[in-house]
Amino acid sequence: MANNNSWKKIFDDLEISKHDFDKSPFSISAEDIKRSCQDFKKTTEKEVRILCKQDKRSDRPDIFIQNNLFMLPTTNGAYSIVRGEGYIDIPEITTEPINYESKLQFDLLSSQVGDSEMQHLDFAYASSLIRTFMEDSTLVLTIRGRKYTPKFDFLVGEQKINVSSVQTEVDAGYEGESQIVLIEAKNSQTKNTIIRQLYYPFRQWQIQTGKNVFTLFFEKNHKNNLYSIWQFAFEDPNNYNSIKLVKSARYHIV
Repeated sequence: MANNNSWKKIFDDLEISKHDFDKSPFSISAEDIKRSCQDFKKTTEKEVRILCKQDKRSDRPDIFIQNNLFMLPTTNGAYSIVRGEGYIDIPEITTEPINYESKLQFDLLSSQVGDSEMQHLDFAYASSLIRTFMEDSTLVLTIRGRKYTPKFDFLVGEQKINVSSVQTEVDAGYEGESQIVLIEAKNSQTKNTIIRQLYYPFRQWQIQTGKNVFTLFFEKNHKNNLYSIWQFAFEDPNNYNSIKLVKSARYHIV
């Protein structure tokens, strides 16, 4: 990938390969990255946001893959490079699709204009599919866009990570009488995703509301017009790797 050269230089400049990742993560700042990459010409080789965006396993540069490493933001402009499993597989749903009858009394014509993750998710919510999947008729849309986390810490393996004021973004969040439901939506067939995208908002809203928080992964398949939903839970809120699949289903909305 384009940023292999950048990360090799960063590792060389900061002597990251000499670090003992079994003892602790390696802390790195946006300034460290900018300083190492300042002589590169391409934006993809020097832009911090691009270099640190590793949402799928395959997004990682070779030096990360070879050493079983991944990145986690810890505060604004600071990251930890961690050894361990940072990603979760999104399993294929093999059960038969469920024909779901929309609760709407009219056709949503505006939902047929365009082809974005957000509009597919909004249509699923407007049809009451999200409420049906979660078995909660009280869910209402209350969370959307970027927020910043409170302070919290957690474990990856035996390594402790401290987080403070990291920007998070969920595609939609719904509050019900007794629970919060957060959704990460995709518009393509995703094989795996970084756990952070589910874990950080989970911890954030658990702390800020005190309610039970559940995380969903949502996808619209254009080829067969199916809406797929996976529900994940964290068995130990303080353990990044305690994520597990609770249930999944795919639907035709009719």
